[in-house]
Amino acid sequence: MDTVAVIDYGMGNIRSVSRALEHAGEGGCKVVVTNRPGEILAAQRVVFPGVGALRDCIQELQRLELGEVIRECIASRPFLGICLGMQALLDSSEENDGTPALSIVPGTVRHFSAGHGEARLKIPHMGWNHVHQTRPHALWKDIPQDSRFYFVHSYFVCPDASEVTVGTTDYGVQFTSALARGNIFAVQFHPEKSQHVGLTLLRNFLQWDGR
Repeated sequence: MDTVAVIDYGMGNIRSVSRALEHAGEGGCKVVVTNRPGEILAAQRVVFPGVGALRDCIQELQRLELGEVIRECIASRPFLGICLGMQALLDSSEENDGTPALSIVPGTVRHFSAGHGEARLKIPHMGWNHVHQTRPHALWKDIPQDSRFYFVHSYFVCPDASEVTVGTTDYGVQFTSALARGNIFAVQFHPEKSQHVGLTLLRNFLQWDGR
């Protein structure tokens, strides 16, 4: 039985993510919520969720010595980033006049109101919105084009390489709402809050062999 490690660094919706994974796995996997490097590295799959401020996220990852653990996991097994866990993979964010991130996926994280072409928007972007699949991927299996997922965020990722984008969403501006590279699949929305399509995506992740 595969073990799925959910990285717990003290920020966000960890329990709801773990429960959704257990539901999606239908008893076929063991879900472990942990911040221990050894337990994370022993898992066959890793999920990196989170909500809140990127600066606080990076500080906690540094305190727990998890940055290199995340890099090692990404190099060797399927890895799912959710919301803040997606943003943390990029180089930096506009948050707090510049916040460095993990620099795993080249690109930046921008605020909706920071003059990037957006109309006047209600921030955070919160609620259901469509995700347009821009590239085929194993995690899109059985998910219809332009399905609606649940979002709560004020920042969005801008990868340097357009080819890593596998899903986009419109909210005043078209932004990357899903990206994939190698063993990484990362989403801005919350699959654990997205009902049937969210559980389908999590089930696909549990069956995905990476790359």
